[in-house]
Amino acid sequence: MFTITKEVYFCYGHRLMRHPGKCRHLHGHSVKAAITVQAAGLNEQGMVCDFADIARIASDYIDRELDHNLLLHRDDPLVPLLAAAGERYSLLDEHPTAEYLAQLIYRHAQSQGLAVASVTLWETASACATYSEP
Repeated sequence: MFTITKEVYFCYGHRLMRHPGKCRHLHGHSVKAAITVQAAGLNEQGMVCDFADIARIASDYIDRELDHNLLLHRDDPLVPLLAAAGERYSLLDEHPTAEYLAQLIYRHAQSQGLAVASVTLWETASACATYSEP
């Protein structure tokens, strides 16, 4: 099995309402998403796929949905205030953890035809979450 990985960088804000520590407060991250694609064999160009295709598919989604966006759980009580202030935000069905964001990126890339093996989201230089499916 061959695998290749493309890294994409972006920023977002969030809070984890049920978190017992400081992550329950609004804060932001500059993150790295590592998208790994796999194939049993190589294409006619000798590649799993073109790195540019991974970057385009991932970046289009990330730029539209995640980058420089405030990601909040659907039940967050701040939503009416943000809406009234005209702020940019996205409501998520799950809490906006690194694990859930990795899953969102994975599923989008997969829906666009990439044979995704995993997506790892580095929330800090020393902490990451990975999502993959069997």
